[in-house]
Amino acid sequence: MSELLRLSGVTLRRGGRLLLEGLDVGLAAGEALHLSGPNGSGKSSLIRLIAGLLRPDVGHVDKAAAALADDALALDRELPLGRALAFWTRLAGTTSRLDEAMEAIGIAHLADVPVRLLSAGQAKRAALARVAASGAPLWLLDEPLNALDSDGVARLDALIARHQASGGAVVAASHSALDGEWRRLQLGQGVIA
Repeated sequence: MSELLRLSGVTLRRGGRLLLEGLDVGLAAGEALHLSGPNGSGKSSLIRLIAGLLRPDVGHVDKAAAALADDALALDRELPLGRALAFWTRLAGTTSRLDEAMEAIGIAHLADVPVRLLSAGQAKRAALARVAASGAPLWLLDEPLNALDSDGVARLDALIARHQASGGAVVAASHSALDGEWRRLQLGQGVIA
C-alpha cells in the first residue's frame, strides 16, 4: 500500500495555544483516520493543516492531492447546483465523475435548484459530492455527518467505503461515531488506535 499522508513531527499553535506537538501519523491507501476530541482540541485545525490552509510551526506534512469538505460550502449560491459543482470538476478535469457523485449522495434531482435554496442537509450533501467528484485520492472531511439525515449518513458511508476500496484514504473530524474501519486519533490526549 502506498502512503497518501505523512505527518512528521508536526507541532501546531493557534491563538497562542499549543494544539499539536510532535505528531507523527501516516495514512496509506485504503485507510481512514477518525479525528476525535473535545471542542477546541484541534480537530478542524488539523484538517486545515493537512489541506494546506495552515502551516505547522514545526514538522512536515506530505500528502497526495486532497479534497476538503468543511463548513465552507465553496459553491456559487446563485448558480443551479449542477453548474456550481461542475465548476469544480472542470478545474480538476473530472467532469465525468459529477453525475455519479450526485447520484451516489442523493442530490441528482436537485441539479437545477439554485444553491441558495438548498437546505442544510442538501448543502452538506453537495459539499460531499464535490469531494467525491474531485478525483483526489485523499478526502478531508470536517464534521461530515452534521445536517445529514439517516439516508445521507448511509450514502456517505457507502461513498467512503468505495473510495477506500479504490485506493483512496479519508481523514474525518467528527464528534459522532463513524461507520466502517477507522483508525482513531483522540486529540487533546495524544492517543492513536
